[in-house]
Amino acid sequence: MTLILCPGVHSAQLTQSFLNEMAPVCGDSVVFPTECYLAYSPWQLTQFLETTLNHTQLHQPAIFIGFSAGVVAAIATAWWWQFNGRSVKALIALDGWGVPLRGSFPIHRMSHDRFTHWSSTLGESLEDCFYADPAIEHLDLWRSPSSAYGQWIRPTSEGSLLEDVSLGSAPRSSSAQITAAHFLRMLLQRYRS
Repeated sequence: MTLILCPGVHSAQLTQSFLNEMAPVCGDSVVFPTECYLAYSPWQLTQFLETTLNHTQLHQPAIFIGFSAGVVAAIATAWWWQFNGRSVKALIALDGWGVPLRGSFPIHRMSHDRFTHWSSTLGESLEDCFYADPAIEHLDLWRSPSSAYGQWIRPTSEGSLLEDVSLGSAPRSSSAQITAAHFLRMLLQRYRS
């Protein structure tokens, strides 16, 4: 499995903080160095992956995690990855507000507040999603996902999203909170198994 992280336009320290909090599930990831490249450029991300990954990594199934402007590069590169006969296990978009997310692979949105979640998912068919509640600052979702409490949203059988925060066999009407870090770990475990 190749885990590809696509940060946004921010300091490298924020990404290092994300990696520290998400260790060990993100410990073996490939990080697109947005301090050297345009975070939103799928062409530059593609070139970076082609020159950085070894043959085995290039032909393993991939999970893309994008944040903010990095979601633009992540979704387009995931399409490119798949177009070239490679497998995309999933794409996880953290605060990719306004970026249309479509693909023939599972796509998950995570948002720093309810409004961003609602306005980003209009008309999209998505898998499980998350939004912070109470709202947090945009950069805090990436810097410190373990401090972002919120709602886990699950799709209904009709394809629309249903607010559901249950964490197991509890009924759908149960009320519980989950952190963004827990949600991400759950998704990564799901797609790595």
